[in-house]
Amino acid sequence: MSTAARLLDLLALLQVPRSWPGQELAQRLGVAPRTLRNDVERLRSLGYRIDGVRGPAGGYRLGSGARMPPLLLDEEDVVAVAASLLTQRGHVAGLDESAERALAKLEQIMPPALQRRAAALRVAVVQVPADAPAAPVDAEVLSVVSAACRDHEVLRADYRRHDSATTERRIVEPYRIVTWGRRWYLYAYDTVRRDWRTFRMDRLVPNPPAGPRFAPRPLPVDDVAAHVSRGAAAAAWTHRATVVVLAPAAELAHVPGAAGTIEPLDDRTCRFTTGAEDLRTLAVHLGRLGWDFRVEEPDELRDELRTLAERYARAAG
Repeated sequence: MSTAARLLDLLALLQVPRSWPGQELAQRLGVAPRTLRNDVERLRSLGYRIDGVRGPAGGYRLGSGARMPPLLLDEEDVVAVAASLLTQRGHVAGLDESAERALAKLEQIMPPALQRRAAALRVAVVQVPADAPAAPVDAEVLSVVSAACRDHEVLRADYRRHDSATTERRIVEPYRIVTWGRRWYLYAYDTVRRDWRTFRMDRLVPNPPAGPRFAPRPLPVDDVAAHVSRGAAAAAWTHRATVVVLAPAAELAHVPGAAGTIEPLDDRTCRFTTGAEDLRTLAVHLGRLGWDFRVEEPDELRDELRTLAERYARAAG
């Protein structure tokens, strides 16, 4: 086996996230321990950081270096990266061109069989336009906010509300970034308002540096993604309704969290709070629950349901 081929095999083994005893690596490669040490030094000279740990539990492990070295990808890795680059465009502002360059580099060095698979993806994949306009977040904003979440650092930012062209200063403890549809949201604790808030990240402009560090608070909800998506959907409702569904809450488990909130009342009924852009859409959605229900509010929904019932009755003959 040539030295170059052996180095590629060694790199493929080291990319598995574990510590490799030197003796095991040498046996895998079919070389002497001295040759293995020389190969490790060759990889280090190419920019790969390979940490060596002494002792019975020691060995070699691939670490992170000061610069990005070349990666060794298998065929499934390449297809996964190509598919991701093709389908995730428009989510982060300013990265479409970088994604196209990265995909072109991959395609240039792919073997013919993989090139055909990547070309098939380009030709066959068509994305359905999102219901809401895309709201890509700036790459730098994403980097700053995600770092503040990871390091538990207070974030100061200017935030533009949906109903105003002006911005206001916010000081928050950031916890989670949620993606829903083609929008990004920050779930954070507002230290001035002393409450949990959700922020659209395309309206957020951080004012670095972040800090100081804060002690993480217990999250008030078990499922942050469901909580954020439900709140984001509710913010777009122009009409809200509350109905009592004549079924246990468990029977409505199929209802998406973004559609509204379900509150158990007893073993046989539950309260469903939901909304939509217009009453007709709301009436249709409630009819699709599959269970009888009673309208608590608003009264206008009752009129829409009667109109819809009469239309359905005429259609049925």
